[in-house]
Amino acid sequence: MIDLSVVGLGGIVVKDTSVKESEKIINFAYERGVNYYDVAPGYGNAQELMGPGISKIRNKIFLACKTNKRDQVGSEDELNDSLKKLKTDYFDLYQLHGMKTEDDFHKVSSKNGALKTLFKAKKEGKIKHIGFSCHSIKVAIQLLDNYDFDSILFPVNWALILNKGFGIEILEKCKNKNISVLALKCMANGLWPTDDRGEFQKCWYEPLTDQKIIEMAIKFTLSKNVVSFLPPGNEKLFKLALEFVNSGLGEINDEEIKFLLDQSIKTNTIGSSEEVYI
Repeated sequence: MIDLSVVGLGGIVVKDTSVKESEKIINFAYERGVNYYDVAPGYGNAQELMGPGISKIRNKIFLACKTNKRDQVGSEDELNDSLKKLKTDYFDLYQLHGMKTEDDFHKVSSKNGALKTLFKAKKEGKIKHIGFSCHSIKVAIQLLDNYDFDSILFPVNWALILNKGFGIEILEKCKNKNISVLALKCMANGLWPTDDRGEFQKCWYEPLTDQKIIEMAIKFTLSKNVVSFLPPGNEKLFKLALEFVNSGLGEINDEEIKFLLDQSIKTNTIGSSEEVYI
């Protein structure tokens, strides 16, 4: 894949805003070096809102989309609908979305499964690269061992790795197979303790808010053979992550790792050693 910006803009950030506000956010990101944009049909109206802004810089960016459908017909329909909504005739990356169960794996791998759509669309030029997002160690291994993917969109979270050991073998496997790792949940703190999400209504998990810990969490994720990461679906946190990266992050040191390890023990992590819950 092309050289991606370290920070990507996720469609959740623009969800439920407006076309004008979405264009403003996209322009803000693009002017600060962001060339990786990620969206999915499952993100509400994000595709429709991103389309106009994306179209103006389309040949200068890396646009990733996904399908949550597991069958060939459904995924092909969803692919074509996404192309239309995002005002483009190709995706730089198209991914199986949210692969989590063995049933998901068997369905996409079947004779009439969604993988047929991805391979066919790649031959037709509608897709340049294929990948998947995954929250399960077992399913990730099945997909990586049986198919040639270009990338994986995967949780690479400080607390999950330090406290649960989640994903270490996946990261190693991707490194050995030269598969690009795009990181999710880098800035996650833990599961929401209550239903009150305050200013972070579009965040599925409780995000980190302490700036020093955020900086350490980003450095930790980037130390794990990660190409790029998607901050939480909140404009303020996206801009903060971009500011940190653009200001020049150094490498994480042993003292910072020990601090994060101590913090991880106190955290209600977003998953176990085998899967991420959200």
